[in-house]
Amino acid sequence: MSNPGFLDIISFGPDGWGHALAAGAWMTILIALAGFAIGSVIGTLGAWAKISGGRFLRMFADAYTTILRGIPDLLVIYLFYFGGSAVVTAVGQFFGAEGFVSFPGFLAGALAVGLTSGAQQTEVFRGAFRAVHPGELEAATACGMGRVLKFRRITAPLTLRHALPGLGNVWQVVLKESALVSVTGVVELLRQAQIGAGSTSLPFDFYFIAAMIYLAISTVSGLFLNASERWFSRGVRRG
Repeated sequence: MSNPGFLDIISFGPDGWGHALAAGAWMTILIALAGFAIGSVIGTLGAWAKISGGRFLRMFADAYTTILRGIPDLLVIYLFYFGGSAVVTAVGQFFGAEGFVSFPGFLAGALAVGLTSGAQQTEVFRGAFRAVHPGELEAATACGMGRVLKFRRITAPLTLRHALPGLGNVWQVVLKESALVSVTGVVELLRQAQIGAGSTSLPFDFYFIAAMIYLAISTVSGLFLNASERWFSRGVRRG
């Protein structure tokens, strides 16, 4: 049987790999979104700790960002996956289960990506808050706004306006990091391309298709982020 052609590979017919590659791309997007969302929560808390936290919180946040930005992302994924599996196995054995219990690969990958991106987002949010003019925050206080209302109407929108370019860069990094999650057994886009390459002996075709899909996801998300920047910058005079 002859090897499938390029169009056969990307087709959604019975002999094509279109459905498998689409499912892999969707899994890549889910991992990236989950990791980015977790990182956003961590980054917000980390930035708050560095800006308004006490001495202990600032030291903890500094240690977190320094360590996570200095450890390879793949190693963090391994630590979450095998460390989580060890904990789950121990808990299972306590309740009478036997053998090795694997930690969910998707959860391990999302947590690991979220933890690493959280270190980057901490610095993005901290820098964005410092870019907000103090007079704007003082004006909100002078108008009698409470802390919560001031954060919702003034601090958060202005900080997000300055943070969006940096968050766009973090998103692109997270999207590429999602390919590392395949080591936990999750069949995302790169893993699906590896399976297809091994099954058909056409590695270049599958990896080229995967590269084009990654590029398409990156381009579309970039357009969305640019539109978000324009929306949050309404009424701002550009130099």
